Amino acid sequence: MISETSAIARKPVTLFVVDDDEIDRETILRSVEEMGLDNPVRTARDGEEALSVLRGTDGMEPISGPFLILLDLNMPRMNGLELLEEIRQDPALHRTIVFVLTTSNAESDRIAAYDRNIAGYLLKARAGLEFERVVGLVEQFGRTVEFPH
Repeated sequence: MISETSAIARKPVTLFVVDDDEIDRETILRSVEEMGLDNPVRTARDGEEALSVLRGTDGMEPISGPFLILLDLNMPRMNGLELLEEIRQDPALHRTIVFVLTTSNAESDRIAAYDRNIAGYLLKARAGLEFERVVGLVEQFGRTVEFPH
């Protein structure tokens, strides 16, 4: 007998890419398409824009769940660590699942990010042109892990 919850199809996890580098955003979008994934993708160019999407303010359509964030650290206006701080202090957002995807290999950045309860720290240099591996990892995470409501 199939339980009611297992019979209900799970909604695909939205990938929210927060990165000021247009090429990296487009590479992730292309990787999702090439892998044939049905995960919706939203993007933001910096932390301030991301907060507007997360909160549905400043004329931005709010992101619907379940979602997880792929976050760059080095961005203008509000960087990734500042965004993480805002997310963790916001009662409506503090459980948000965040993966850092960055060029920074600095130990201080890794520690600061993990201190803000990220799910993982991924280096763009290691991902290189293989963003499909990163997208595959995140997509598998989204299919496997139960998200908070």
